[in-house]
Amino acid sequence: MPRSTARTNGGSPEYAEVGTRLRTARGLRGLSLRVLADRTGVSPSLISQVETGRAKPSVSTLYAIASELDISLDELLFGDPSPAGGERAFVEVARPAADALSNSGTYSATRLPDGTVVPPVQPAGTRKRIRLASGVVWERLTAVSLPDADFLFVTYEVGGASTHEHEFQRHPGREWGYILSGTLVLTVAFDEYVLGPGDAIYFDSTTPHRMHNAGHEPVHAIWFTLGRGAVDFAPGPPEVLRGSRAAENDAMDATKGGASTQVSPGTAAP
Repeated sequence: MPRSTARTNGGSPEYAEVGTRLRTARGLRGLSLRVLADRTGVSPSLISQVETGRAKPSVSTLYAIASELDISLDELLFGDPSPAGGERAFVEVARPAADALSNSGTYSATRLPDGTVVPPVQPAGTRKRIRLASGVVWERLTAVSLPDADFLFVTYEVGGASTHEHEFQRHPGREWGYILSGTLVLTVAFDEYVLGPGDAIYFDSTTPHRMHNAGHEPVHAIWFTLGRGAVDFAPGPPEVLRGSRAAENDAMDATKGGASTQVSPGTAAP
């Protein structure tokens, strides 16, 4: 079962620190509050409140700010160095004797440009975590920031949404989601999908979209976004795989050469 989002997590960023990084990045690019606000579609007062740690940005505002400032979400939220800031290397590191994660005497790790060695495993208790506006929580499932990718454990609390009602977001990349619990409604352009436990979806992030919790319990999901930088993907229709039919689909794929199943928009989860 997913861990409760009420647990203490040492990896949660302080909002004042997020605001400081935002203000620094804005200053380095020579942007005033008003200019950044105009370019991201929000008010100057909201940008000011985020910079002073008095307001939490929504998912859509966060993406817009990061895109306009040309920085990664990890750099903005957690102060991680940009993956583009230097070359990374995969190295073999001797495993401490007390480390029981593997029977091997070594493990493959990532060496950052500053020489820091990051193990491949992200323990559950030290995940970096951020609570955004409108009841959305992101927990990073990687020990290090990845170039042009986000691998997240996400929670939409009851009533939580990625944007305000009737507002949509769009950004570069593609997204894959897998629902663990709860009921998530995802609107992509003019099509609405109701996703329940075991359902999965893929869609082009450049298409306007919105997500919200339509149920009476929190939604827990695994989310993966690829190409969040300036990557040009050919648009394509969303693809939904219903969890209750997973075994049947596997059998069909084995006999029909792996053809995927596509569900009509607006179909409720069984």
